[in-house]
Amino acid sequence: MPRVFILVMDSFGIGGAIDAADFGDAGADTFGHIADNYPDLKIPNLVKLGLVKVSNKVSGLNRKLSEEGAKIDFPARYGNCKEISLAKDTSSGHWELAGVAVRSPWGYFKPEYPSFPKELIDKICQRAGLKGILGNKAASGTMIIEELGEEHIKTGMPICYTSVDSCFQIAASEKHFGLERLYEVCQIAFEELKPYNIARVIARPFEGEKKGEFVRTKNRHDYSVKPPKETLLDVVKNGGNEVIAIGKISDIYAGCGVSKKVLASGHEELWDKTLSEGRVAPDNSLIFTNFVDFDMLYGHRRNLEGYAKALEYFDERLPEIVNVMREDDVAFIVADHGNDPTAKGSDHTREQIPVLMFGKKLESGYVGTRDTFADVGQTVAEILGLKIDEGKSFLRD
Repeated sequence: MPRVFILVMDSFGIGGAIDAADFGDAGADTFGHIADNYPDLKIPNLVKLGLVKVSNKVSGLNRKLSEEGAKIDFPARYGNCKEISLAKDTSSGHWELAGVAVRSPWGYFKPEYPSFPKELIDKICQRAGLKGILGNKAASGTMIIEELGEEHIKTGMPICYTSVDSCFQIAASEKHFGLERLYEVCQIAFEELKPYNIARVIARPFEGEKKGEFVRTKNRHDYSVKPPKETLLDVVKNGGNEVIAIGKISDIYAGCGVSKKVLASGHEELWDKTLSEGRVAPDNSLIFTNFVDFDMLYGHRRNLEGYAKALEYFDERLPEIVNVMREDDVAFIVADHGNDPTAKGSDHTREQIPVLMFGKKLESGYVGTRDTFADVGQTVAEILGLKIDEGKSFLRD
């Protein structure tokens, strides 16, 4: 009986979104611009699985990267998906992959100070016993901790900030504020934010005592609204099967449809956990991993070199999954949005995503341009003998 692995390369878009200009992202192409700047990029396994072929179909260009040294020889199907959700954020992309497109817009906060309504902050502070907050603006998470970390430690006031995403983020020192205290404040904020239609409250714990020493820890926690209806995860779990959520997957779906939550951070640990779970997961399981560093460390920070090196590391580890895949297993490599490290600003970018699919019993070939990310979820459902509400399977296309 088959199992399915979904590996989300968070933010790994391939350009070509027809509506990119509507989001201020005309010309965005995360993979294409990395490849243009690093023509000797060594990702032979991704190339062999069809990444460059599908990228060229989307861009109309003829980029060439070598597949010399590739270690994956399974049959592969490859294609590209458009996004129909009315946003380009993590929640929207992941939900649509699992068959639930976001068809009404999220709420957002203005970027300039003060970003948050006074009545909202007053309610949070009153309930949480806070004398106030710091920040109150859109900011890079690492930069605002550097800016306000010392004041936070001195005053005990948490650092609250937003971004162009639909989110409310709270940063605090694990040592001086306390991790459980941070989680408690985030839960209160999540409850007070319901009327604002904000997708996520994100706890951002950090350590360090002074500027130049502050580092975010691995204890991030997202408080997400629940998808409006059942996703692929719910359907798989309700069918009596295991859904193993690795990294931030469980948080993205607000725990819905998850039978086992596996904490991990950083690409090395995420790969290690994916492989260890893959060795023991029962038949008909869904093993679902988000590789967040592409987005968090390199896309948002416009770190082109770091993104390229992270791609090479991901490709280097990729053949290891072959060793844990069984005869009927299928693996998918997808993304949830773009985050072009050559673009202006620090926001996600509206792009199409690649879909690379491989397994011993597949037929190779191009599955075309898909009209929605939900086609991924429907294909996974078919492999597991199930069906979801949205999307069209490309298993035999």
